[in-house]
Amino acid sequence: MRRPARAEAASALRAHTTAHDSERRDHMPVLVITGTGTEIGKTITTAAVAATALAAGRSVAVLKPAQTGVRADEPGDTAEVARLAGAVTQAELARYPEPLGPATAARRAGRPPVHPYEVAEAAGKLAAEHDLVLVEGAGGLLVRFDEEGGTLADAARLLGAPVLVVVQAGLGTLNTTTLTAEALRARGLDCPGVVIGSWPKAPDLADRCNLADLPEAAGVPLLGALPQGAAALPPADFRAAAPGWLAPELDGTWSAERFAATHG
Repeated sequence: MRRPARAEAASALRAHTTAHDSERRDHMPVLVITGTGTEIGKTITTAAVAATALAAGRSVAVLKPAQTGVRADEPGDTAEVARLAGAVTQAELARYPEPLGPATAARRAGRPPVHPYEVAEAAGKLAAEHDLVLVEGAGGLLVRFDEEGGTLADAARLLGAPVLVVVQAGLGTLNTTTLTAEALRARGLDCPGVVIGSWPKAPDLADRCNLADLPEAAGVPLLGALPQGAAALPPADFRAAAPGWLAPELDGTWSAERFAATHG
């Protein structure tokens, strides 16, 4: 008797997890980008990382596993990254019209969901042809892709890829940042650092204090801060400025110490 699709997907995820956990590729050029929530600057941060890598002479692919809230005839997040960053390879595994979590959006649209092993397979194929593959999640780290509970964290574990976390600048960010960092550590996932997705033009006391507090909350370095309104810059200006928003770990020139001295 044929097993239900849910059981098959769960079995496939377990099989892929076992295989990939035993053969992690330490130098696989994949970076997963997540955030502590939605609408905090993941796509713009992805564009900045892509632009900085392109400026360093690297070939870049951008993978969006599940695009929600966008019609078939509208540009999605990968198109926005390409508009701002330049010549990147765009890949999207599924698109759902309603602005919901991927699993819910897929169910309501009557379309197949995306599974973590499919994300890992797609990223692996892109990595064979590019110096850097950026995998941008939807919402936060543990938003469900499918009815089995598969998440971006599962895809990152299959890939053995580090996870960059985009965070907010202001009040409330320390809690969500700590929770995301703890979820990553609990799953054995590497987090190279956090990036502030939108640094306000007029930072308040909480914003300024968080420059020092965010690395402590996350347990990893602060690796950049994008200025508020960066997405509105002309693409040429965005590309020229992007390396100055990101730390050397992301091929940029930004310094947390210099930034804190100016803005803290």
